Amino acid sequence: MLIPHREPGAEEDLLPPDYQRIIAAVRQAAGPVMAREVGEVVGVDVSVKSKLEPLRGKLVRLVDRGWLRKLPDGRFTTRL
Repeated sequence: MLIPHREPGAEEDLLPPDYQRIIAAVRQAAGPVMAREVGEVVGVDVSVKSKLEPLRGKLVRLVDRGWLRKLPDGRFTTRL
């Protein structure tokens, strides 16, 4: 599995580099962020929807595996 489920004591260095950058971008934000804001930080062309959707998929994958949390309004935040 490319993105492992988060286990107690697991570090982000278990993740591929692009996923590590995504988590770092979410963590650096002042609060919960939208996928577009994360894209701006990691260098995705956010003006093109077809470029933004794969990033949103990665964010959701990180949520599903316990690395991030998705709020009801669609914004993402770290679990810590």
